[in-house]
Amino acid sequence: MRIHLIAIGGAAMHNIALALQQNGHVVSGSDDEIYDPARTRLARAGLLPSQMGWFPENLDAQLDLVILGMHARKDNPELLRAQALGLPIYSYPAFIQQQATQKTRVVVAGSHGKTTTTAMILHVLKKAGMAFDYLVGAQLEGFDTMVQLSDAPIMVVEGDEYYASALEPVSKMVQYKPHIAVITGIAWDHINVFPTFEIYLDQFRMFLDQMEAGGRVVWYAKDQHLQKLMEKTRNNLISMPYEQFEWSVKQGISYLEHPITGPLRLSFFGAHNLQNARAACLVCSALGVSEPDFVRYIADFKGASKRLQNLRTLNNHIAWIDFAHAPSKVRATVSASKVSYPERGLTAVLELHTYSSLNQDFLPEYANSLQLADEAVVYYSLHTLEMKGLPTFTPEQVSLAFKHPNLQVFTQKQDLMQFIQAHNWAGRNLLLMSSGTFDGIDLNQILPNEPDETPFGV
Repeated sequence: MRIHLIAIGGAAMHNIALALQQNGHVVSGSDDEIYDPARTRLARAGLLPSQMGWFPENLDAQLDLVILGMHARKDNPELLRAQALGLPIYSYPAFIQQQATQKTRVVVAGSHGKTTTTAMILHVLKKAGMAFDYLVGAQLEGFDTMVQLSDAPIMVVEGDEYYASALEPVSKMVQYKPHIAVITGIAWDHINVFPTFEIYLDQFRMFLDQMEAGGRVVWYAKDQHLQKLMEKTRNNLISMPYEQFEWSVKQGISYLEHPITGPLRLSFFGAHNLQNARAACLVCSALGVSEPDFVRYIADFKGASKRLQNLRTLNNHIAWIDFAHAPSKVRATVSASKVSYPERGLTAVLELHTYSSLNQDFLPEYANSLQLADEAVVYYSLHTLEMKGLPTFTPEQVSLAFKHPNLQVFTQKQDLMQFIQAHNWAGRNLLLMSSGTFDGIDLNQILPNEPDETPFGV
């Protein structure tokens, strides 16, 4: 087939393009801007557009279908050309659903933990030797791409709340119609798309409404919004509430405490990740993996890219990078970092980068989210506010919203770099959280390189 992708540079879109090419299809695409890693990966495959922009002449009547990325608007010149030619046009979630109509579909949704929970499921299914397709929102160790399309009988998808495309203003997760659904929790996010919490909550109602009778819903039992949602959901769905695996922490190492396998040392940590693991276990059990096997397979799971990823370990200092940006994600990530090393000081640095986090009306949602950090830093770029067309706000407004007694606020990346470089990191850990890049700061250049003299664990 000949397939053209409008907005090919997106995280999922460029991986779909690579997967389609690997399957023998003739693939083309366009975008107005493409950044790494998508740019390098598309160039390596010969799929990087020769020039940036939208060119209607890229499309002709011989194309079999067009996949429309969320980044493209309704008046996109290539989209208008595809419509004029009468070509089949799919959002990428609709295309994935069409590819998976004969498969058992697993969709992981929720305001936080989607990527990690999906990654855990994939990790275990791979170790169990099972055949499956997938779409996940981050690069995973042991997987070449973030998307695989084959004749496997199972499809595992990370389903987020953002709208599918300009032509389909419905959340991507709603499109997939899962047989097994996971909802990790609900906390208001994406205020630019869902201006009220009720509108945001409606996306999860629709997600459940699209499920077939007999579908399984794996959901976090301690989430109050989920409790109310599940009370009102249809009685022909199978409710599977979960909490978390029992676990312990000894000298910074987490152990999963299981009655059959005994304590197992883990390569990941944090209560939220033990919750994610429990959700993944229920899914894998429904797909045929026993719980003892799951526990053994999950022990060496190292996580997804930028999900509490270890950047630097010295004698008594660790630096992590995490994708956390919404208040619930920030709170969980800070807690995991502090609980694992309670004897060390924790400096938590958060970049406000998304439309929600840079909206002054949303800032109060971050109240106490950094509270467990001994020292807290918030960074935001005035240039980013300008680029997103959002009104500016002051560092004083940020301090008032976060309610942390030791909060520092920076708006210039040079000031943030100087803070990190000049800091004494002996006996203190550093947690960096952002869905962006801290304005392109090269973290390898500013993190400490030399171990200090202080014994480990002090």
